[in-house]
Order: sequence, then C-alpha cells, then structure tokens
Amino acid sequence: MSDEIISQGEVTPAPIPAAAGQLLSVKQGMWSAGTGDTSGFDGIVRSTWMPAGSQPPFGDWYDAAVARVAELVESPYDRVVFDRGELTLYVRAEKLVEVAQVLRDDAQLRFEYCISVSGVHYPNEAGAQLHSVIHLQSITHNRRLRVETSASEENPHIPSVVSVYPAADWHEREAWDMFGIVYDGHPHLTRILMPDDWVGHPQRKDYPLGGIAVEFKGAKVPPVEERRRYQ
Repeated sequence: MSDEIISQGEVTPAPIPAAAGQLLSVKQGMWSAGTGDTSGFDGIVRSTWMPAGSQPPFGDWYDAAVARVAELVESPYDRVVFDRGELTLYVRAEKLVEVAQVLRDDAQLRFEYCISVSGVHYPNEAGAQLHSVIHLQSITHNRRLRVETSASEENPHIPSVVSVYPAADWHEREAWDMFGIVYDGHPHLTRILMPDDWVGHPQRKDYPLGGIAVEFKGAKVPPVEERRRYQ
C-alpha cells in the first residue's frame, strides 16, 4: 500500500504525507531511468511510502472489527492502517489462517466472501519485499476490508487461506506465478498463466521488460529488439 505524491514543474522533493511510514522509493520522470526524458514528464517526482500504523478511534464499525479480531486471536497484528476510509489489517504470517477463520465465522464480523488475493512487490522494503493482500467482503453486514501479510524474497512463504476461503485457490496460484509467493498448504500450487517451465515471476519489479523469446505451439516469436525494422 502506498501514497503517490506528484509535483509538476521544478524538480523538488515531494511532501511527506500525513500517514507516511517508511519511504520506499523516489522516482523522477515518467518512463526513463538515468537517461534523457523526452516524454515531457521529466518534472514529475513520485514518492512511494508504506503507511505507518494508525491509531483508533477510526469511527463507524472499524474500531469494533479491529478490537473483535484482537479479542479472538492473540497478538494478530503487525499494525492496522486506516487510510482514506479503508481498513487494512497487517497480520503476522503465523496468525493469518486463524485470523481468516475468525473473520469468516464470527457473527460480529462475517466476512464470508473472499473477493481476491493480490500479490505486490516492494523491492526496497528490506525483509518484507513480497506482500499478499486478501480483499474480503461481508455480505451479511455490507462491509469491506483488506488483510495483508508480507514475506522476504529470501523466504517467500505465506500460509494459504484456501482451507478457509476456497475461492482463493486460483488467486494464490496467480500470485505464485507472477510474484513467486509460496503459499504453504495450498492444495496444488502450480503456474496458472505462464508455462510450467517458465523461469522467473513476470510481475516482480526486478523482472526484465521485454527481450525474452516466446514460443506458441512451435512458432517462435523473437524478442522485441530483434523484430524492429527502421526503413
């Protein structure tokens, strides 16, 4: 989760947002990295922040939900972030399945619908570069929240929640395929978009953009730079 601050014109450091925690990166321009920017966006400065923990009260139902999970699960949170009207529970990996079970089954919570599981890669967040984000909805109470868990690139293991939310099956497979997050306990953690023998995880930010030969049913498509012809 991040705040993106954009300023146009003279290049100056972007202001620090009120909810800012750890500064992850500062980027200048739209496309270039160390080369001349011909896009006209060279005056843009973008700062990406990992929000700090928020302090209650949050208002509405949010305080009761945060307190209820903490009542039923011992020390579940790394932190809780309430930002722009949205609640995110940053849950310790070893508590994830227990928290998911409580969120689904407790009558005061009843987040019975898993909308999706998303992977995110923050290469500059030391020891927590890979994030798995579970988006939940309570049909009973008409509420939404996120549950987020992180792991390092060196040890990319996060518990699977398929035992609690079967709909997370293919979403976790996609996060493994695209980001390399290993969901321990998943019933069949295999690639879902890329071929089984594909090397690497294409949505990680350190993955090369282009330059990779691709094969489709015996027809080989060369890398982009080998296909360009200027007449």
